[in-house]
Amino acid sequence: MATEQVFDFIIVGAGSAGCVLANRLSADPSVRVLLLEAGGSDFNFWIRMPIGYGKTFYHPTLNWRYQTEPDAGTGGRPSYWPRGRVIGGSSSINAMVYVRGQHADFDGWAALGNPGWSAADILPVYKRMEDNLQGGDAWRGTGGPLTVTSMNGSVHTLADDYLKAAAAAGIPINPDYNGETQEGASVYQVTTRKGLRCSSADAYLHPVRRRKNLEVRTNAHVTRILVESGRAVGVEYLRGGVKTTVRTAREVVLSAGAVNSPQILMLSGIGDASQLSALGIAPIHHAPMVGRNLQDHLGFDYIYESSRPTLNDVLRPWWGRLGVGLQYVLTRKGPLSLSVNQAGGFVRSRPDRPRPDIQLYFSPLSYTRAVPGKRALMRTDLFSGFMLGISNCHPKSRGEIALRSADPFAPPLIRPNYLSVSADLDELIDGARILRRIAAMQPLAGLIRREIVPGPTVETDDEMAADIRARSGSVFHACGTCAMGPEPGRSVVDPRLR
Repeated sequence: MATEQVFDFIIVGAGSAGCVLANRLSADPSVRVLLLEAGGSDFNFWIRMPIGYGKTFYHPTLNWRYQTEPDAGTGGRPSYWPRGRVIGGSSSINAMVYVRGQHADFDGWAALGNPGWSAADILPVYKRMEDNLQGGDAWRGTGGPLTVTSMNGSVHTLADDYLKAAAAAGIPINPDYNGETQEGASVYQVTTRKGLRCSSADAYLHPVRRRKNLEVRTNAHVTRILVESGRAVGVEYLRGGVKTTVRTAREVVLSAGAVNSPQILMLSGIGDASQLSALGIAPIHHAPMVGRNLQDHLGFDYIYESSRPTLNDVLRPWWGRLGVGLQYVLTRKGPLSLSVNQAGGFVRSRPDRPRPDIQLYFSPLSYTRAVPGKRALMRTDLFSGFMLGISNCHPKSRGEIALRSADPFAPPLIRPNYLSVSADLDELIDGARILRRIAAMQPLAGLIRREIVPGPTVETDDEMAADIRARSGSVFHACGTCAMGPEPGRSVVDPRLR
């Protein structure tokens, strides 16, 4: 019988957090670190090229491709939830826009009884982690592992028209929304380095892969955490059909994301005891908040036909794609080196709001959303078009992640409960009116031939609400399912994430 391997630290999930943990923990040469990832290598052209996330969006092996349960808030429709199933996790397949949390977000965490998590506590960490190519100041850092690139000077000319129209609509231009204040209209910053995606794996994991005390195992699907006498002592996983058990001398660190972390906890017997028992899983620790408190940003776009050429005119014809493809291969520049969300910003849905509660998006192209997997994300519309979009920053609606069965390979039940709190819908209606106010201002107004979606017939609050329920979808920012807090009955981990 083979001897079980023992590591000091076992990290479950090589995503945005797991790659950082692998780097930091293995910096001590006296400890052995094992990093387990359910997916495979991130050595993939569509991952490396920034706009290639249009290809990874529905990729069968790089992406978990989750579907939520039909949701009353979105007219009984399910929502598609892409999640990275690859080294780097969702940082390997996302749109790369780099946005820090608002200062009040972190101060709110601290006020709930979580010392060490205030904005003042977090700022030095943000500065230390980033290499902001625009330079450092009191708010920004340089020399860190994560490269942050401003798209200023590289965006489509329509992005400048968007900023001018936003200013005319009373939204100030903010040169750095990751600085002193987030509020205002901006060109977005992205996590790219020399024209290539800079994922968490690129920033933290790949530079240290040769450390002798760090082992990375891919295609290792964790089925449960082993618990003895109330303490995590190891992990069981399947790889190539073979079940393997590894044990820890110190800690198991679960960093599998907002969907898979609660799933693994529940499969391990940690969760709501009655729900686990009903599925035939023996409860070992009653923790009813596991999987609860699910939050996600909900968004939608308004689509306009433009009298001036947009990226549709470049990306739709084969010769246009060939041209920008050659430009990217030869120079690592051009539209393929950027995010599709080139500009946007943060605004208050109403003047009396205490802080920005709506995020804006401007994309110099348009595409009609289709059934997941049936149409490439970057297959643009036939006309010259662009999109204005919004999502909510602080939704009050709460959902949950639950087990579908005791089968670790069955996708979990995802119940977002979008718009279950009426204030969320009111906020999005106000946000939609902001989009129209921007579109009515010059120079954008002079470029718009017509509003295609939802169209000018959608005017009243009720009509806008119906449109939002019919068309809105996730912007893929799920969080909250292993909530932090000082009270065990209302949270999953304490302020030290234990």
